[in-house]
Amino acid sequence: MNEPSQAQAAGTSSVHGHPGSPRLRVAAIEDDPEQLGFLVHLISHYPSLDCVGSFLSSETALPELASLRPDVVLVDIGLPGMSGTELVRHLKPLLPNTQFMMLTVIDDTPRIVAALEAGATGYLLKKDIQRRLADAIHELHEGGSPMSSGIARRVVQSIQHSTATKKAAAGPVSDADLTDRERQILDRLSAGMLYKEIAAELGVALGTVNTHIRHIYEKLHVHSRHQAMIRAKECGSA
Repeated sequence: MNEPSQAQAAGTSSVHGHPGSPRLRVAAIEDDPEQLGFLVHLISHYPSLDCVGSFLSSETALPELASLRPDVVLVDIGLPGMSGTELVRHLKPLLPNTQFMMLTVIDDTPRIVAALEAGATGYLLKKDIQRRLADAIHELHEGGSPMSSGIARRVVQSIQHSTATKKAAAGPVSDADLTDRERQILDRLSAGMLYKEIAAELGVALGTVNTHIRHIYEKLHVHSRHQAMIRAKECGSA
């Protein structure tokens, strides 16, 4: 695979860390040794990123990631043994502030939806890794959900259909336990705003927004931005 361009490595693409900001801690899980080596090599080229761990399987990653506490974890969706989706399902409750991005070869909607429901917040086609990786990592960390436009609508429709079916079976869901501030943040999440944009508009620190979002997830019994947005529509909050 090709080296990242000098401009990419210097962090001149559209989404990179602000000067002086801490480097984002990134871990990668990929069962292909060559692909894993490329991911580590690529991450190391960006001054705003720091690769804190690389693993060939979920089984080796699981006991390490809970203590490493990375900001972002890149996960091959098709890992043998414990799948990437199952890994996210295990880790998200332990690492609520860590963002998980799935890596996949093809637009496999059912598997991607399952990963999002498990707690992943973005996905990247492997053919786009060299071009989009750093931007996608920063977008994910800042509250976005990087996802190829070609499949995004199908994923949302699939989640909405699944949620509607579950809602009919389980009865109405209430957001009565949310505070006024949590409702304000949930409304802005549903409008597609990034965490940093919500913080700026409400005049609070980014860490405060992260704390409120964690509480929203707990109260609505969801594990991702996508699930929270769907639940907000159910509750009439957005």
